[in-house]
Amino acid sequence: MPRPIVATTDLAAMRANLSRARAVAPGSKIWAVVKADAYGHGLQNGLKGFADADGLSLIEFDCAVRLRDLGWTRPIMMMQGMFESSDLKLIVEHRLQPVIHTAEQLEMLEAFASPIPVDVHLKINTGMNRLGFPAEQARDVWQRLSAMPSVGKVSMITHFANADQATADPDVEEQMRRFRLAIEGLPGEVSVSNSPATLLHPELRCDWIRPGVMLYGGSPGGGSAESFGLKPAMRLSSRLIAVQSLRPGDSVGYGSLFRAEHGMRIGIVACGYADGYPRHAPTGTPVVVNGRRTRLLGRVSMDMLNVDLTDLPDTGVGAEVMLWGDGLPVDEVAQAAGTIGYELMCAITPRVQRATTA
Repeated sequence: MPRPIVATTDLAAMRANLSRARAVAPGSKIWAVVKADAYGHGLQNGLKGFADADGLSLIEFDCAVRLRDLGWTRPIMMMQGMFESSDLKLIVEHRLQPVIHTAEQLEMLEAFASPIPVDVHLKINTGMNRLGFPAEQARDVWQRLSAMPSVGKVSMITHFANADQATADPDVEEQMRRFRLAIEGLPGEVSVSNSPATLLHPELRCDWIRPGVMLYGGSPGGGSAESFGLKPAMRLSSRLIAVQSLRPGDSVGYGSLFRAEHGMRIGIVACGYADGYPRHAPTGTPVVVNGRRTRLLGRVSMDMLNVDLTDLPDTGVGAEVMLWGDGLPVDEVAQAAGTIGYELMCAITPRVQRATTA
């Protein structure tokens, strides 16, 4: 029998979150971001959950090809473009749309004799300082792309560094000012809004939005996912595999990080950092056992973690444990562990059983 830990993806929640994105950005088309195996939810689940999206966006070429093999016929954006010139053959064969953000990619395109024009996205660096051409070069790059026989439509995108602030942020305003100045008078569709910009800065929405974590029911900042009308699309659950009694002064787990001040019952859960649960989650991190909230105790080990059953006297071996899901937001667990929900979603390892609900 497999270990009892299961990550369950809720397709109905994914569809509802996509609808929410469309409702808060009326008039904008949607690139649903499915990179990193659809944020750990499974690429095929991403395809099903976001079947009504206008396009899908990711960085992995093998996954883009798989999307086509699975039947996706709408646009696919490659968010980091091509990594080497041979990628252009896949781009043409599977009708992919690369983001162009370096001079090297421009040279690849210029040297490529494409049988059909390739639609591209010109990325402009307005302050994130990771990918993209400097704003002052945008017009020259656009003209260079537009003159290439191998290039079809040229769209323009940028990415915000601080859009997760609920209030007006001068950095976001400055990035948008630079972007508008860079593309002034240039034809082509525009996309700037990721999840936080979509939810928190409606004034920035353009032809397309690019939601990611919000589609999976995670908060991009500025409030809880529930406050934005989002539903959790992943439930990580397991079971108790042992129960122990602690006397005052007894410790539990590696490093004896937790020591009982009084008599206690504790439960041992089949879930550890080799399953993707954060090793650095401290005592007090919330856990739900048999529908009731309790807390993590001591250090998370490779295959197990420990929970407080002192106030759950009738709970024993086999009891269900929810690590995150409906009623225990992944963002709350992440905050307790000093990280973000994105990381927890993406960290689930292959040995965890997978399930899907419609």
